[in-house]
Amino acid sequence: MAPLLLPSSPIHSFPATPKLSFRSKPRPIIRAAAGLEVDSFTKKSGYLFQLSAFEAESLLDYSPSRIAAIYRRKPLILLRRLIQVGTTFGKWFGVRYIDNLMERSDQMFKVRAAELRKILVELGPAYIKIAQAVSSRPDLIPPSYLDELSLLQDRITPFSTEVALDTIEKELGLRIDELFSEISPEPVAAASLGQVYQARLRRSGQVVAVKVQRPGVQAAISLDILILRFLAGVVKKAGKFNTDLQAVIDEWASSLFREMDYRKEADNGLKFRRLYGGLKDVFVPNINMEHTTRRVLVMEWVEGQKLSEVKDLYLVEVGVYCSFNQLLENGFYHADPHPGNLFRTFDGKLAYIDFGMMGEFKQEFREGFIEACLHLVNRDFDALSKDFVTLGLLPPTAEKEAVTKALTGVFQDAVAKGVRNISFGDLLGNLGTTMYKFKFQIPSYFSLVIRSLAVLEGIAISSDPNYKVLGSSYPWIAKKVLTDSSPQLKSSLQALLYKDGAFRIDRLESLLTESLRARTEKALVKIQREEANSRVVFKEILYFTLTEKGSFVREILIEEFAKGLDALGLATLDSLTSVATTRIPFTGSSVSFMSKEDMINLRTFHRLMFLLAGLESNKKSFEEVNGIGNPNNNQSAYLEESSLLSYQPALVSEILAMLSIIPELPPELQQQLLRLPADLARRLISRASARTIQRIFL
Repeated sequence: MAPLLLPSSPIHSFPATPKLSFRSKPRPIIRAAAGLEVDSFTKKSGYLFQLSAFEAESLLDYSPSRIAAIYRRKPLILLRRLIQVGTTFGKWFGVRYIDNLMERSDQMFKVRAAELRKILVELGPAYIKIAQAVSSRPDLIPPSYLDELSLLQDRITPFSTEVALDTIEKELGLRIDELFSEISPEPVAAASLGQVYQARLRRSGQVVAVKVQRPGVQAAISLDILILRFLAGVVKKAGKFNTDLQAVIDEWASSLFREMDYRKEADNGLKFRRLYGGLKDVFVPNINMEHTTRRVLVMEWVEGQKLSEVKDLYLVEVGVYCSFNQLLENGFYHADPHPGNLFRTFDGKLAYIDFGMMGEFKQEFREGFIEACLHLVNRDFDALSKDFVTLGLLPPTAEKEAVTKALTGVFQDAVAKGVRNISFGDLLGNLGTTMYKFKFQIPSYFSLVIRSLAVLEGIAISSDPNYKVLGSSYPWIAKKVLTDSSPQLKSSLQALLYKDGAFRIDRLESLLTESLRARTEKALVKIQREEANSRVVFKEILYFTLTEKGSFVREILIEEFAKGLDALGLATLDSLTSVATTRIPFTGSSVSFMSKEDMINLRTFHRLMFLLAGLESNKKSFEEVNGIGNPNNNQSAYLEESSLLSYQPALVSEILAMLSIIPELPPELQQQLLRLPADLARRLISRASARTIQRIFL
């Protein structure tokens, strides 16, 4: 929650001689609100605020044992909260049941949705946070409920401005008029943990957002988490869940407690700005550390609109790219990207705000996640089951063959539609029964990652019902796999491209094709007209393979080209021998120099040439006519294609035309390209020598 909307009321200006006075002894929060309009949370749940200074200090960091120790001494408050929560939800579910009995559910839908929102506000931040996550999924929530729950993102009833100003003065140790030359008389946005005012700093004149923490949130959240944690333990035992539900709640609670310390949020914001503020069309506001404390945060003011309200698919793509960088490049990610935290600035950039709930994705888990996506898309379900063990989703004792068979049944149909049509939500939904059967567990770290991705897809679906976040993310994953220097990802790429020593050209082709889509929508609009132009494809592949990042793939390509040219030479020799035997009488039938492996290498060589030339459709028709797709076809088919010139003049002319691109390359890439023929010749000589020695002695 943060201040990107202009206040509806005018900003209040302070006179040169301020009338406000500094309160040396700030009044207690509850007393400050006496006689004033009290927000519904304070009115209904204000009894939770009754903690001593020592107890409040002990709750600065999340500790289940400390929370339990505090409320063991306050059994009446605990009992009162249990009764309040139970009766409140019980009453709501009761009237919903009556609606069903009286067949008036449809008529009362909007009314019950509004009542649920009111209940959540009264119960406080813990329940609001849960509802915020749910409200980001328009594909799961009925529209009436979605509209109401969306109001919880930044339009919750604010608490008293008198209390807010009192908190600012107490936290910063200065009078309001000493800090700001002007400030909005009412909050411009209010959410579960705090509310925001627009102000102008007196010293610098900069317009800023001032976020002030809602009174009593720490005490309320602590008790609610204690209750939820207890219920999670009961549910786990009664339902025989494999996942440690209490650990999941602990992870969520830890992030909530970090979010309630605005100093930590400020540090997160600065780190987020440093890592991602330089990305194209991404804006991260700066934090004013001088005026930030545990309960007050001052940051740069940004003008804009909610991303979910403007339906800008380009910025959704920017968000996908930024999320890719967060999750898979740096491992530091925004764990609460609900629509209230993502904005489109008036100059067309994607603005991230509210850095209270962040997550850390460790290197080994990042690589495991990338491998899992790679194996899922390529339908390698055996490897996928191993990835699940790496990620901690499956115990090491799980029966791999049975898991592989189950995953094949679950995901086969989902991935059959192609990577661009894979729905993240569908994958999770289809996995339910299998997760229970094979004792799947959701690691605590993974729950925030899943939530982040699911929320992002939910926002995108509101703009485009057919949007698939995994399909949009995969090009970046493919590009990373092809270029990353990690030994683990290199090993995964090697295993993906080779099976029993045979090169899977189709998988390399798929990865290269997808990696060329790794750009934002505006760039794609420009490229779409050029996609049919093979020069673009060839130039992209050259740029990629000749750079340092493409060195690993370059080595693979050179090796496969060497095998292919070697096979082409043998095929040419076979062709000449065949011609000679047909023209010279009494010579008998010719003997082939080609093995089955050579035939496969020749087929791979043809595929590589078509790939470089960008002739996808021609390649397909050529293979259908000549039967190249099957290495067991009649050997005469390979003899007929023994010369490039004999079977596809268009391909040769296309490749010759591609050579005109070379002068357009940077000098260092041209030098790298000139070194390739010598490397290729060395490998060809090595293969020919090895084959000659083998045939002589074996």
